Amino acid sequence: MNQNPTDAGAAHGMRLIATEEAFAPQEYLDEYIKMTKTIDTPVTRYLGMYYQKPEFAQQLTDMDYRLAMMDRHDVAMHLLSITGPGVQAFDADLGSDLAMLTNDKLAAIIKQHPTRFAGLAAVAPQSPERAAREIKRAMTELKLNGIIINSHTHGEFLDDPKFWPILAAAVEHDATIYLHPSFPPDSMLEPYSKYGMMAALWGFQAECSLHVIRMILGGVFDQFPTLRIVLGHLGEGIPYWLSRLDNRYQNILKRGGLASLGMKQLERLPSDYFKTNFHVTTAGMNSAAPFEYCVKLLGAERVLFAIDYPYEQTEDATGFARSLQLPHDQLSKICHGNAERLFNIRA
Repeated sequence: MNQNPTDAGAAHGMRLIATEEAFAPQEYLDEYIKMTKTIDTPVTRYLGMYYQKPEFAQQLTDMDYRLAMMDRHDVAMHLLSITGPGVQAFDADLGSDLAMLTNDKLAAIIKQHPTRFAGLAAVAPQSPERAAREIKRAMTELKLNGIIINSHTHGEFLDDPKFWPILAAAVEHDATIYLHPSFPPDSMLEPYSKYGMMAALWGFQAECSLHVIRMILGGVFDQFPTLRIVLGHLGEGIPYWLSRLDNRYQNILKRGGLASLGMKQLERLPSDYFKTNFHVTTAGMNSAAPFEYCVKLLGAERVLFAIDYPYEQTEDATGFARSLQLPHDQLSKICHGNAERLFNIRA
């Protein structure tokens, strides 16, 4: 990257806040395993295989185990969020109850280790009004640091106005939403069900990028212009598609396709919303070329360090971060400053 060599340096000794770090209370794992006994789908089989392994459950539930790993690799803090698909896998009542339980446990973990953990509150969009109330409780009473939504909820997306009470609550309580990917919904799952494609290999980014484009084209950010969304995996591929998105959107409008295709007239170009309402993290993307492109496109103030623990290796992510050759002010933003600002984490 272009830089002044006199003020550039690697991130050795830089405070690292990792921002996409999965956890789960044992109660969530137990409920999901119970569900796999009665609901047999490719997704429940996939996750059931993981959740029933004691060593994997330990990585999600055991904070002492996690702290030892963080110390080995000099990671200052994990921003914890419930592992996907989280409480959105269940019906409205159970999902909402598990969200409250999860958030209570998360608040207790942070109280015990306030310098090592911060946390994103789980909500169950299956019940939008309860989810909005839980955002208020999480941000005002529990003092959590933002919201995690594991993308679609039973095949429905946040462009649907029925979910907008959740977005309104996030804006009201200054809560950044981390939109984490999920397995493609049933309506699109079959083509991804072979070759290991339905999860992080390909299905996750396909599902989550679809969700984001629906939100942009659905006018969500005209309705909520200050809504903040964070995406993992360097933006789920969207940064590389922005010019094409603008081009096709404008082309359709010029050809009179607004009404016939169910499109909305937006106040700005689609790419403008991405550049102003979204941030991206490095979770699982420890490669220089796409990272450098995102920093150039979005600015260092919109890129955050993440590991994606326990699904990715901590040493890979920290090694990548500490290899970066950037000006000190950019490194400090990416490694910790942006997380502190977006998620109200004390420096």
